[in-house]
Amino acid sequence: MCGIFGCVLKQGKAAPLIHAALKRLEYRGYDSVGEITIYDGKLHMKKDQGKIDEVHKIHDLDDLPGSIGFGHTRWATHGAPLQINAHPHIDCKGEIAVIHNGIIENFAELKKELEKNGHNFKSKTDTEIIPHLIEEIWDKNPSLNLIEAVHQAVKRLDGSYAIAVFSTKEPDKIICARNESPLIIGVGEDGIYFASDIPAFLPLTNKAVIIENGELVIISEKGYEIRKIADFKLVTREPKIIDWNPEMAKKEGYPHFMLKEIYEQPERLRDSLRLQEHYLDLLATFLDRGTEIFLVAAGTSYHACLAASYIFSKLAFLTSYPIIASEFISQQGKSIGINSTILVVSQSGETSDTLAAVEYARQKAATILALTNVINSTLTRISRVYIDQLSGPEIGVAATKTFTSQVSILTQLAIRLAKKRGKVSQDEMDLLAEKIEDIPNAVEKIINTKAEKVKQIAKKYKDSKTFFFLGRGISTATAYEGRLKLMEIAYIPSIAFPAGESKHGPISLVEPGFPVVFVCPMDGTHKTIIGNIMEMKARGASIITIIEEGDEEIKQLADDYIEVPKGFPEVLSPIPFIIPLQLLAYYIAVERNLDPDKPRNLAKSVTVK
Repeated sequence: MCGIFGCVLKQGKAAPLIHAALKRLEYRGYDSVGEITIYDGKLHMKKDQGKIDEVHKIHDLDDLPGSIGFGHTRWATHGAPLQINAHPHIDCKGEIAVIHNGIIENFAELKKELEKNGHNFKSKTDTEIIPHLIEEIWDKNPSLNLIEAVHQAVKRLDGSYAIAVFSTKEPDKIICARNESPLIIGVGEDGIYFASDIPAFLPLTNKAVIIENGELVIISEKGYEIRKIADFKLVTREPKIIDWNPEMAKKEGYPHFMLKEIYEQPERLRDSLRLQEHYLDLLATFLDRGTEIFLVAAGTSYHACLAASYIFSKLAFLTSYPIIASEFISQQGKSIGINSTILVVSQSGETSDTLAAVEYARQKAATILALTNVINSTLTRISRVYIDQLSGPEIGVAATKTFTSQVSILTQLAIRLAKKRGKVSQDEMDLLAEKIEDIPNAVEKIINTKAEKVKQIAKKYKDSKTFFFLGRGISTATAYEGRLKLMEIAYIPSIAFPAGESKHGPISLVEPGFPVVFVCPMDGTHKTIIGNIMEMKARGASIITIIEEGDEEIKQLADDYIEVPKGFPEVLSPIPFIIPLQLLAYYIAVERNLDPDKPRNLAKSVTVK
């Protein structure tokens, strides 16, 4: 999500290299920037909100002394994008500096403990607890060195992180640690580098060492040393030669950003499970109070809202109305009032139709709640309460990780609401909690084991003129989203319907070889979807099904099938079941020699009506 870079040089100034490296990471998306160096026993820091060029114009990022330093571009998750929240962050004494990519789950607990011990915090970030925690450990154990103090500190951190730390007390080294967030070491003739992405140091060296989860790295002028965080055992790992060009490096070797972002989903889903519980509870409280609940969104976010309407009903017994943002005023305008609660879902927080609906509802005194991916977007500024969906920057126009993160968070919200309303037993709550924690692993398994099969199916159907996507119940939302992906990037006219509606008109289009995609979880709709499959098959349709592992009945009816892990509750099914459809759209676009990252006539955020 955030971009990080640092270096220990044998000679010369670090600041200009850091500045240039952060520019190479701009594609990741960010809202603030900062650099820090050590020189003459002191920390020298410059940081501010805004783009790199803007901050450089004001502060001159190159004018920092010293040959050791690091920098950071921040994508806000905790605290607004303000100068005070920009990285790096330092301890009370101004001796320890930290940058961080990721989310510290237990930061509130640690912050409370540190404040009780007299530490003063300046920002609203989760990151700032790290330098204070190291300071606290060092104060209590003065005989420790920096490596030992950092090691003890990271063992107390829960969540995802790639962190870098240095101190004026040992100014010749940087300590890095990784858990889930990416971290790569660059080994050059003039120094040692580290970064969140290879492009940051590729012009400086093509020798890279990938740091694995649960590892700590000591970087100095002499080289690098890797240790296991769990037991501090030494790890030996030689650099690999990276033969990517700069554009390939930005995509981490993937041919397109869309595929890279599909593969990022397990990590982003894990982040979505690290929300601050306070805000989930607050949002659930407002939804519980609402007399009427509207879920307002556009495009992919609307499909997440459609899925959420089923989830809210099944778990919390709450009726909610998913509304396409551009239709909200015409459809519901006259009925909106002080008793209306509007939950607005928008990746960018800047979609024009969505903001118009929000502004109208505000004028009618409705309560505005939001789920978005961009803190400090217009939507977050005008909402009563908002949650960050923690997807990180999404460069591909076709939303992928946006959808799965939104459904994950809306499901967590429904679980909180169900608990508040007393609609779910403790056993059910425990099962849901267990299953939602396992969703990232299931998505990872699908991506790693089914991509090749999806690619072969894409080759088979790439020249089809039209597709149907059908599902029942909550799988209707999955079908709609699968249809949208194929239309967006492969330019194939596609139709999605609740499967029960297919014989009310759409079935007249079916002829031999017509591809029909069915979304078929083993839920209460399973028997009826089999009937729909047979209706289409009888008319010569080519049947493509997304099924659970071991669903032999539907497997026998399908011309092609893709299996996903079984055993997930119906309300969670849109997340694993959409993955094969994202891959199908991607591979069909590639087979048709189209660029899935830049579909014609489309933009990432629709800011005009």
